[in-house]
Amino acid sequence: MTIRRASREGRNVVAVLLLALIVLALSVLSLSVGTRDVGWADVLAGLAGGVDTIGQAAVAVRMPRTLLAMVAGASLGLSGAIMQGVTRNPLADPGILGINNGAALAVVLGIAWFQMSSAASYVWVAILGAGLTAMFVYAIGSVGRGGATPLKLALAGAATSVAFSSLTIAVVLPRNDIAGGVRSWQVGGVGGATFDRIELVLPIMIAGLALALLSARKLNLLALGDDVAAGLGERVAVGRGLASLAAIMLCGAATAICGPIGFVGLVVPHACRLVFGVDHRWLLPCSALAGAALLLLSDVMGRIMARPSELDVGVVTAFIGAPVFVWIVRRQRVRDL
Repeated sequence: MTIRRASREGRNVVAVLLLALIVLALSVLSLSVGTRDVGWADVLAGLAGGVDTIGQAAVAVRMPRTLLAMVAGASLGLSGAIMQGVTRNPLADPGILGINNGAALAVVLGIAWFQMSSAASYVWVAILGAGLTAMFVYAIGSVGRGGATPLKLALAGAATSVAFSSLTIAVVLPRNDIAGGVRSWQVGGVGGATFDRIELVLPIMIAGLALALLSARKLNLLALGDDVAAGLGERVAVGRGLASLAAIMLCGAATAICGPIGFVGLVVPHACRLVFGVDHRWLLPCSALAGAALLLLSDVMGRIMARPSELDVGVVTAFIGAPVFVWIVRRQRVRDL
C-alpha cells in the first residue's frame, strides 16, 4: 500500500512539473504569436525590456496580456474546482452557477447607476456581486426535499445566469454612453491588459489561492458527506464557508478585470481529475496550472483563427467548453441510470 501510494505521488509530481513546463511554453508562444509573429531574438529582447524594434515592442505589449491570461485562467480553474468540491456537483462552474453573470451585473449596475469608474471599485463590486449570487443560488437550490442537490443547484444557477444576463442587457440598452465598452467587456477577454490593472487584482487572487490551498483537506472531508465530515471533527459550515470565500474572491477578481469568461472552471477540474484523482491537495494546485494553460492556449488560438483580427478568449473557451459540458451531462445521466 505504501509503495503504491509513493508511486502515485511520484506520478503526480511528474505531472505537475509537466504542467508547469506547458504553462511556460504557452507563455513564450503567447509572446511570439499575434497579428505580427515575433522571432526568438525579439522575444528574449522584449523579456529583457528592449523595445528598439517593432518585434520587441510587440512583445512588451503582449507581456501584461500573457500575465493576465495566466492569473485569470488559474483563478477560474481553481474556483471551478472549489465549487465542484463544495457542492459535490460535477456541473458546478462560475458560469453555470451564475456567479460570473452576478459579478458582471454588479459591475454594470455600479457603472450605470453610480457612475463607478475606478478599476479598484470594479474589483470589489464584482466580488460582492459574486458572493451575493452564490448565496442566492445556494438558497434557491436548497428549497424543497433533499436540500441543495447537484441537479437543483445546476438548475438554479442556470436560471439565475440567464436572468442576470437579461438584466444586464436591460440596464445597458438605454445607455449608449456605456453600451459599447460594457458589451465588449461582457464577451470576456484579456486584450488591453496593463500591469496596473493586474496589480489591483493580484493580491486578491494570491489571498484566494492561499485560502483555497488551506481548504484542500476540508474539501476532501466534505466529499465524504456532511455527517461523516462532522464525525471526523470537521466543522462543516466553517469549512464550506472558507472554501466558498476563496472561490468567490478568485472568480470575482477575474471577472472584474477580464469580464465573464465561461467554461474554464468546468473543463479544467474534470481534466485534472482524470490525471490526479479526487485528492484536493493535488487537484487544486493542478487546476490552477491547467486553468492558466487553457486560457493562454485559448488566447493564442483566438489570435491565429481570426487573423488579421482576433477572437476574444471568452469566445474560444465557449467553443472548447460547450461540447465538454454536453459530454459531462451525458456521462452523468448514464451514471445515474
